Amino acid sequence: MDTDSFKGRIALVTGGSRGIGRAIVKELCSRGARVFFTYRRSDEAADRVVAECGAEKMRCSQTDNEAIENAVLSICTTAGKIDILVNNAGITCDQFLMLMPSEDWERVMETNMGGAYRWTKAVCRSMLSAKTGVIINIASVSGLVGISGQTNYAASKGAVLAFTRACAAEFGSKGIRVNAIVPGFIDTDMTAKMPRHIKQAELERIVLKRFGKPEEVASVAAFLASDAAAYVTGQTIIVDGGLTSTVPS
Repeated sequence: MDTDSFKGRIALVTGGSRGIGRAIVKELCSRGARVFFTYRRSDEAADRVVAECGAEKMRCSQTDNEAIENAVLSICTTAGKIDILVNNAGITCDQFLMLMPSEDWERVMETNMGGAYRWTKAVCRSMLSAKTGVIINIASVSGLVGISGQTNYAASKGAVLAFTRACAAEFGSKGIRVNAIVPGFIDTDMTAKMPRHIKQAELERIVLKRFGKPEEVASVAAFLASDAAAYVTGQTIIVDGGLTSTVPS
């Protein structure tokens, strides 16, 4: 690993206090980037990340337009620019569609897809001015394959993939690359809450016979953010241990 590969670059990671977001924050910091990250609830979790790698925390809601605009303005004022945006923050509110409250549908869509839209819109202005930038959207295998009880989550992540391709087409001529990462089942707080029998069933479907590690997603994010991926845009990179390779087309 080149510890200076991102020296001088400014990164913003949403939802960076735990799980995949935390791993991405730490990976970018380890490569020399100055990293800002957002979080929603736990000051304690955010403080641990700050202590671990020196990243800078910002409490901010995915659904608050004004707060997002102010956060981006604050970073640009403090650091002068934003080179890398990682849209990672997301939530689940799983329930069978027939029983799903409309509030849960709207909350998941507004947080996962709406949040990616708001942050991208706020950050792209400075990237367009600089004629350079990298945007990485974290989606999910739920956006590619049907998972019972996740119609809202699947719809939001499928939308993120379409959003990624459209943004890549829109921003490519301006020097901005946009890609998506599709993690499979990764060892995080979210998967830890899954019932044991469901976890076992999913393990059987995974070619590598294990859940992934957040760091394995973070290393892909670092590649996409690096100059090594300078000719990669509009792509969906699947990091799922072979899970989707076994799904019939």
